[in-house]
Amino acid sequence: MDTVFIVILVIVAVIILWLIGVYNGLIRLRNRVKEAWSDIDVQLKRRYDLIPNLVETVKGYMKHEEGVLTKVTEARSKAMNAKGAEEKGKAENMLSDTLKSLFAVAESYPDLKASQNFLQLQDEISDTENKIQASRRFYNGQVRDFNTKIQIFPNNVVAGMLKFTAEQFFAIDNEKEKENPQVKF
Repeated sequence: MDTVFIVILVIVAVIILWLIGVYNGLIRLRNRVKEAWSDIDVQLKRRYDLIPNLVETVKGYMKHEEGVLTKVTEARSKAMNAKGAEEKGKAENMLSDTLKSLFAVAESYPDLKASQNFLQLQDEISDTENKIQASRRFYNGQVRDFNTKIQIFPNNVVAGMLKFTAEQFFAIDNEKEKENPQVKF
């Protein structure tokens, strides 16, 4: 009788320790996903802060391109107000497209291209875009790890009981990213 009781107690203890391990692993991965999202937010905030300076610098040179500047400002506003990975991804893609259009139009203005302030802002935005891409990759890697953990058996049973749900990837519209911006004069 004592041996059976000890075996049952050991089995229960092992199950409890396993559940604690799975739970702690899920929490750790969920926190990494949140941290990675925060890294994206930091880089996006930096880009949002640079765009008004870029628009102001460009305004003086591009009197006839008010529509491009308006689109950049509107896209920035939509991106800043977007919620969730999917909506944020779409808004950010639109903002990237409008910035590409702005830089493409700027090619037609030699004085603007020679402006030190414009060149510096263009370099900073380019650097920020690279950091955003790196942050997106890091975030998506963390989401992949988290989603895998909650979807594999037997973790999926525990994750389901504890109401862990899959996170969304920060996706881009691949077809739009491959297109060249349309520039019309």
